[in-house]
Amino acid sequence: MNRLAQESSPYLLRHKDNPVHWYAWGPDAFAAAQAQDKPILLSIGYTACHWCHVMANESFANAQTAALMNADFINIKVDREERPDVDQIYQAAANLMGNNGGWPLTIFLTPKALPFAVGTYLPPEERQGQPAFRKVLSDVIQLYREKSEQVAQTTATASQQLNNLWNRDMRGQIDPTMLDAGALRIGQRFDIFFGGQMGNLKFPAVSQVEVLWRAFLRTGVAQFMQLTSITLDNILLGGLWDHVGGGFSRYCSDERWLVPHFEKMLNDNAMLLELITSVWQFNRNALCRTRIDETIAFLLRDMRSGDAFVSSIEADTDGEEGKYYLWTEAEIDAALVGTFVSKFKAVYNVTRDGNYQGKNVLQRIGSTAPFPQSDADEALLTKQRELLLKVRQSRKAPEVDGKILADWNGLTIAALANAGAVLQNKEWTTAAIKTFDFVVKALGDGERLHHAWYNGKRSAQGFADDYAHMARAALILYETVGDKRFLEHAKAWVRTLNEHYWDELNGGYFFTADDAEPLIVRARMVFDQSTPSANGTMLQVLARLTMITGVREHIERANRMLQGFAGEAMRAFVSMGSYFNGLEYALTDLHLIVIGPLANPKTHELSAAILGRALPNRCLSVVSPDAQFPDGHPMHGKTMVNGQPTAYICQRNTCSAPITNPVTLSQMLQLPQRPQAGTRPQ
Repeated sequence: MNRLAQESSPYLLRHKDNPVHWYAWGPDAFAAAQAQDKPILLSIGYTACHWCHVMANESFANAQTAALMNADFINIKVDREERPDVDQIYQAAANLMGNNGGWPLTIFLTPKALPFAVGTYLPPEERQGQPAFRKVLSDVIQLYREKSEQVAQTTATASQQLNNLWNRDMRGQIDPTMLDAGALRIGQRFDIFFGGQMGNLKFPAVSQVEVLWRAFLRTGVAQFMQLTSITLDNILLGGLWDHVGGGFSRYCSDERWLVPHFEKMLNDNAMLLELITSVWQFNRNALCRTRIDETIAFLLRDMRSGDAFVSSIEADTDGEEGKYYLWTEAEIDAALVGTFVSKFKAVYNVTRDGNYQGKNVLQRIGSTAPFPQSDADEALLTKQRELLLKVRQSRKAPEVDGKILADWNGLTIAALANAGAVLQNKEWTTAAIKTFDFVVKALGDGERLHHAWYNGKRSAQGFADDYAHMARAALILYETVGDKRFLEHAKAWVRTLNEHYWDELNGGYFFTADDAEPLIVRARMVFDQSTPSANGTMLQVLARLTMITGVREHIERANRMLQGFAGEAMRAFVSMGSYFNGLEYALTDLHLIVIGPLANPKTHELSAAILGRALPNRCLSVVSPDAQFPDGHPMHGKTMVNGQPTAYICQRNTCSAPITNPVTLSQMLQLPQRPQAGTRPQ
């Protein structure tokens, strides 16, 4: 029987009527495999995945194919967003076995969950060098039954390699020169003409772009700014951005950022929102400012469910990728009749033949009317886009995956709270607070978190990413609104990580808890996936907590993490963006304190001066005059001067003279805050 009808994942529920006898991941499936001595066919995908839908329609809905699967295999379906722990292990296994991985992942396991054969999307008939799925099923079952020694050797090798990948000794010495060297090496992988990593597929790679952006702010080297700017210009003007409805797609399928893969993911939009807010703080770029507003409008309109945010919007409508987003020239002419349509077509590169399968992806790269046009023309274009949005909303929309994920909502809370503070928009800050409260209520259980929630059901014990991103969100909210309940939540989640996830032998946090369901390997992640790694993020969280509370235990743990992964930094630099960003944050140790009555306008003028600067390494505390800093804290005993709201710049256990003039404060913050010389944060 198909056992997916009672699951909480929208992706799994889409497969509940397949003739395949699907199991969800869990002990029942493995007990059945061992009892029947059958190999496991593990299929991993997610709702917004185009090729997952194609394979489902071609094979999993086919009675004959399903009969072969049911006869010879125990079949397990996994939503990679609901079970990232399972996905990352078997994606890594696929890579180690010579396959690039991706989704859908089709991987064959022994009854003890050890991988021995792998594929991704497999067509029903042989196509372009890809073997037919039914032929693969036949070959795999023959291999399992007749070549047990070969299977045993493959699984033993895979197990050893997986354990080595995540749990080997990665220790090394911390050196501030690692920051510039890492940024240089990442920059050497970037496309100097179009931005992003070199290659035919262009992902936003936000953590890597942030490394380059921070390197420019830290060093002033123009090449870092050039790489950041060309990347963001193409992301913000090209096809990755939905020019009609807002929001960023997951990636582009060409090196020039023209044609997107149309799925939209919450995590990508949140991370890009925070990055472009930082860039706007530096140069007041009009394009960044516009995209901040539009991205948040998109998130609140299309990805909000109640008080939280859903995980994704898929690419397909009626089985056709991008159908909802594409336009023929005739459709543009009809929708914009009487509005100077020729101008719109020139700006957005609309042609009769289109730029994607006979239709047009709207984008502004290489236009005969480049960005920006005059204020009057940009206002006209805004009205024209609104007309197109009304037309598009009459179309059948792509389906939404309504799962609420703790880690992705944490990223979104942080981005909204930060943008709300920087641009003084209370609506955005309120939205961030409401989302935070929803996650605590729906996914919280004392000091523990669950990972996913859908339709009143929560599933999967929380992963390290959930705690790390929610703790960071809590601290940003604490900086933004000053409510200590956010600080207390951050402390509680850090305690949970320290108690249940910490690797006492090597330092750093495991991805899963010590009381979670055991998998074939317990991963200790420093490499970024679709989100920044928990260990990279926790470097910032622990350093922030040290500055706020003065508790040295946090920075001591951060030191162990920094050293625990430092040996990998120059080898796996391209995958360790969040580690470099966390390293810089911890080494810079920049705490900005404003003391003054919260209702006093001068208090807000001082905090606004700080928020007006691009300072990704800062920790901001706005406290009342009666606040007491603990013994040993560099702010101990300091307060307002002459009864006036007062700011202090504290770095490396030393605080500046008091500052009461916001202009003076802003000027002092204009100089780059260099990381600490030496080997580790103090």
